[in-house]
Amino acid sequence: MGGGLQPGGALSSRRARRRSARPMSEINVTPMVDVMLVLLIIFMVTAPLLTVGVPIELPKSEAKQLEGDKEPLTISVDPEGKIFLQETELQIEEIVPKLTAIAKNGYDERIFVRGDRRVNYGVVMRVMGTISAAGFRRIALISDLEEKPQ
Repeated sequence: MGGGLQPGGALSSRRARRRSARPMSEINVTPMVDVMLVLLIIFMVTAPLLTVGVPIELPKSEAKQLEGDKEPLTISVDPEGKIFLQETELQIEEIVPKLTAIAKNGYDERIFVRGDRRVNYGVVMRVMGTISAAGFRRIALISDLEEKPQ
């Protein structure tokens, strides 16, 4: 009477173990959300620093900023007259082949020209003339916003 198996005793304990050992069907998304928020903050802080890495001092202007739908190609002319496409230095003869190779919109690609305020005006005009002569129609000069005394 004491020590005997109860009818269905061993079978019912296996079923109970199976129920408790069943994997959870819920996913804990809190760690993933935490990681995404940290990445968002990192990208928000670093994105303005990644624009163009050629250090130049832009001239001041009162013109309003152009609104664009995507990042344009940028050609920079530093104080020594060196020409850069994005961050890659190149000669003036190499501008047109490089632009036509990477322009996604063909000759309608938006191209910004950044010229240091200390560089010879003729160098900037030569770069713009070369781009324009190649058939590119959307060329713009970049400047800093002029601060008005209040």
